[in-house]
Amino acid sequence: MGSERQERMRALGAHLRALRVDAGLTGAVLAQRAGVGQPTVSKVENGRMVPSRDVLDRLTGALGLDASVVTELRVALAEVESAPSADTDENLSGSTGSADAVVDLAVRGARLVRSFQCVVLPAMLQSAEYARHVFASTPGADVAEVGKAVAARVDRQSVLYEPGRESVFVVTESVLRTWPGSPALMLAQLDRLLAVESLTTVRFGVIPWDRPVPVMPRHGFTLCDQETVVVETFRDERAEKDPDAVASYEETFAQFEGAAVFGDEVRERLMRIMSDLRALPEDVTQ
Repeated sequence: MGSERQERMRALGAHLRALRVDAGLTGAVLAQRAGVGQPTVSKVENGRMVPSRDVLDRLTGALGLDASVVTELRVALAEVESAPSADTDENLSGSTGSADAVVDLAVRGARLVRSFQCVVLPAMLQSAEYARHVFASTPGADVAEVGKAVAARVDRQSVLYEPGRESVFVVTESVLRTWPGSPALMLAQLDRLLAVESLTTVRFGVIPWDRPVPVMPRHGFTLCDQETVVVETFRDERAEKDPDAVASYEETFAQFEGAAVFGDEVRERLMRIMSDLRALPEDVTQ
């Protein structure tokens, strides 16, 4: 991240933290009043996350700030968003942590997140143990870095529960039947999907194996609002802001979404796959 942008993020976060302290609130209480996740408050105050306009308005509303102070903070946010960022459109390779950092910034700042996956589950839906296997399979993965990356990925998932956001996930059925570790791990993962699917802020769709895909999938990708697409490959993740590229991926996502089933059909399919996993022989992982 460019130094100018980071300095402005830190200044904005420090200002918000000082206002919270002056109001006599803890971060947890402010998060509850604002209707956002406590990790979001922490990351904003520590200059590790750029809040969306909606999140900033929720925080300022919960603090009961004067209109002049709110305007000052909105201007500060606009300055952060306009500051140059060194890593926004670059290829990301190497450690799992650095790759996830750009995705984290894009996802947390978006009101609408749409993700298609044909190999692994979307990052925002992965359990900690599932995510650990995903990161550990990266070429040259370091054990310590894997642990940090898993923690960051789980922390990011708090945005699923924040009002004012919408998340749409579409996966092929093969993703649900491709499991790491053990059947028990995947059973816990599928149970989490059932819980998340019931959230009003989430739509979870599956393209059934018994119908053709509209486009042959080559890799997963995540759209953050209509501004950024994160393209995911085996070795790295790359964030693009080119309008033509984003528009192309939006069109592709719409085709996958149109081929997917949602609601009761997804829940029935998940239960069927869970039944299949329970029926596997005990020595299947040996």
